[in-house]
Amino acid sequence: MTTALDLALNAADGALRTLFAKPRASRTCPTVPAQATELSTEEKALSGALMRVNHVGEVCAQALYAAQALGTRDAVLREHFLKASREEGDHLAWTKDRLDELGARPSLLNPLWYAGAFGLGLVASRLGDRLSLGFVVETERQVEAHLASHLEHLPEGDHESRAIVAQMKDDEALHARAAEDAGALQLPAPVKMLMRSAAKVMTTVAHRV
Repeated sequence: MTTALDLALNAADGALRTLFAKPRASRTCPTVPAQATELSTEEKALSGALMRVNHVGEVCAQALYAAQALGTRDAVLREHFLKASREEGDHLAWTKDRLDELGARPSLLNPLWYAGAFGLGLVASRLGDRLSLGFVVETERQVEAHLASHLEHLPEGDHESRAIVAQMKDDEALHARAAEDAGALQLPAPVKMLMRSAAKVMTTVAHRV
């Protein structure tokens, strides 16, 4: 039987792994093998900044799902959150590896981003499971839109980054639909606006720091 202490220790272990261990994907990283990537210095810097933002998003996803898994009392729903977290772990590994390939660094503020997202996830879980799922739906939809905008801004010749972002976008849409199928409630409009504002601050800062 899983105890509250077990759940808390698992959450702490997940935080340490996300922030300090090398992430490993369970799926092969999406690639476009027939096309070679050749980037100018400016294009490489742009791709690095955009992929740093995407990596921050995956750090936050790990925190959100860990907090929601910790906060729910429903064992089935907990497994739903943990499964989504494992799938998002592929994104974490892909974006980190791509950062390394581009010679770019992760955000220096990742511990802060993780802590903030974990806190939001706990608050969402305290509002009830269906609202917590609604939080997942809205988060994933915003991330999906954000990734679509990155596909517009990434250099056309950066085939590796574009393949990763495209697969991530498809996965986020699946996570949103899965949360809806699990009984998510629609979030109030002011909450959605607040989430968009917070995401805007994060992406703007992470682009540079």
